[in-house]
Amino acid sequence: MRKKTRQVMCRDVPIGGDAPVSIQSMTNTHTEDVPATLEQIRALEAAGCDIVRIAVSSEKELEAFREIRRQTEMPLVADIQFNYRLAIGCAEQGADKIRINPGNIGSHERVRAVVDACRKRGIPIRVGVNSGSVEKDILEKYGGVTPQGLAESAMRNVKLLEEMDFGDIVISAKASDVQKNFETYRILSEMTEYPLHIGVTESGDRSRGSIKSAAGLGALLLDGIGDTMRVSLAGDPVMELPVAREILKCTGHLDSGINLISCPTCSRCRTDLPGMVERTVRKLDEIEPELIRQGCPVITVAMMGCAVNGPGEASGADIGAACGDGKALIFEKGEIVRTVPEELIEEELISGLRRIAEERIRKES
Repeated sequence: MRKKTRQVMCRDVPIGGDAPVSIQSMTNTHTEDVPATLEQIRALEAAGCDIVRIAVSSEKELEAFREIRRQTEMPLVADIQFNYRLAIGCAEQGADKIRINPGNIGSHERVRAVVDACRKRGIPIRVGVNSGSVEKDILEKYGGVTPQGLAESAMRNVKLLEEMDFGDIVISAKASDVQKNFETYRILSEMTEYPLHIGVTESGDRSRGSIKSAAGLGALLLDGIGDTMRVSLAGDPVMELPVAREILKCTGHLDSGINLISCPTCSRCRTDLPGMVERTVRKLDEIEPELIRQGCPVITVAMMGCAVNGPGEASGADIGAACGDGKALIFEKGEIVRTVPEELIEEELISGLRRIAEERIRKES
């Protein structure tokens, strides 16, 4: 059961309270390249992203942020380091949330100026710390970066905003070490009722980073911790979205979309099931965001490679294929509906999925 936290709004996306766990990502184009940044934002939106963060590090990027804001309705978070004037400028130019580490913004007066700009416009502030930004005195106190120190650093900065009578706060305190990250968020969850943005920072490439994120975020979500999340992977941020959705589905935080079952294959398999699954997954990743937007209950698709477990697993899915030598039995809701040649299996599953989705969406509406 998820811990109940306070709720803040990032444009039209609620964070915390009873709201679903929202998915975030971050652009990695040069912010001043407005067309490229907008193209990436639109790709993220199409892939199912709820909130996009943009780094703003100069006056030139601030001008670009203003133009980006003008051309998209996507909830935008301005990520600011060191320069409080840029934070104020982004608030004035329509940012929906400001991400700062108050400890590197400067004096209390500068932090207050940012707080006042956000309060005036009803913009929440994400207090973001990570294992590379812990204050020196806290590092000395704990003998290095520890979960206790990360949590203390975050709450020190939260307290600074509270003393300025500001409470529209989201907290993140990420580490690249999965266990340290998990323990940090558990401590924070006990210490505060502010919503938590969870993630494993600097997690690596798609393969390793997905595994680290699944372990770290999955453990937190199963423990009821987390209100908004990012899977941080090196490369195209669009590839973060399917991983994030799968983590949410596996932990019971997303009851919409597609659940794919496929066998691990063995010597009994007489078809190129791995290749078939890979091609089908690419298509499912394109279809799934729209199904989620329409509130389609989860549809289970099974792709099985032999006659031992194949029929049982395929018949238990909403739609499934039990493959044999050059052909497959197609099941829908437990019944064999047809036999198709191998080259038509993927097309048959996708068309059947779309038909089932349309039926379920009609029933839900």
